[in-house]
Amino acid sequence: MLRLPAVAGRFYPANPKELTALVRECTKPQPDAKPLPAKACLVPHAGYVFSGHVAGAVFSRIALPQRIVTLGVRHFPRGESLAILASGAWRTPLGDVPIDEALAATLKKECPILREDRVAHGTEHSLEVQLPFLQVLSPGFSFVPVALGTVRFDDLVAVGEALARVLAANPEVLLLTTSDLNHYENDATTRLKDKKAIDQILALNPRGLYDVCRNEDISMCGLGPVVAMLTALRALAASRAELALYATSADVSGDTTNVVGYAGFIFS
Repeated sequence: MLRLPAVAGRFYPANPKELTALVRECTKPQPDAKPLPAKACLVPHAGYVFSGHVAGAVFSRIALPQRIVTLGVRHFPRGESLAILASGAWRTPLGDVPIDEALAATLKKECPILREDRVAHGTEHSLEVQLPFLQVLSPGFSFVPVALGTVRFDDLVAVGEALARVLAANPEVLLLTTSDLNHYENDATTRLKDKKAIDQILALNPRGLYDVCRNEDISMCGLGPVVAMLTALRALAASRAELALYATSADVSGDTTNVVGYAGFIFS
């Protein structure tokens, strides 16, 4: 299967030169900064004009390997709620990215609740917008796309535990997870709510994040993927979580009434 771009020209430039230049602009390294080894990272997935600099703050600081598991959202109610693609390639304006078939097969074996499904991935943008960053910064990489449309805690824990087993056996693999934070409230409210979620992420606390988002009505679209990621990190004995950058859409648009929060994290 060749999965064609769904949001090129909307979330990011369709012109390859413009896209490469924008990725380079978003990922300018800090002087004398050495790439950090990371077990996982968390980046947003809005249009680059809003959150590209936040994603770039993460991608510019970590050592990107050649094998990556990408864990994203299923925003639309189509397809399986725990969806994986185990073969084929994804196209962006910068070329085709192959799916790591061996790694995908291992993950499917460890996590039988994941279902092979093209529909869930067909128009989903959360993983697509990560690929140009990786194509520019880590040419030749392969990946495994997983989209989660469930917030059933037990299912998310099962995915996270399976990921931990796969990553423990393949320590060179990066777990790249994506989520935006609170949606469509005023800037002050969004920042207050986002801090509560960020505190739980920094504490590597999957249950705490799940509960605070539910109890405080924090509309974090990637709650499921992040809970699964944190579960995996705890099983892998991750010891460090760093907030690389936080911003809201108001920082770009100036509109403080209808805001989305974005944060980038590095985990080691």
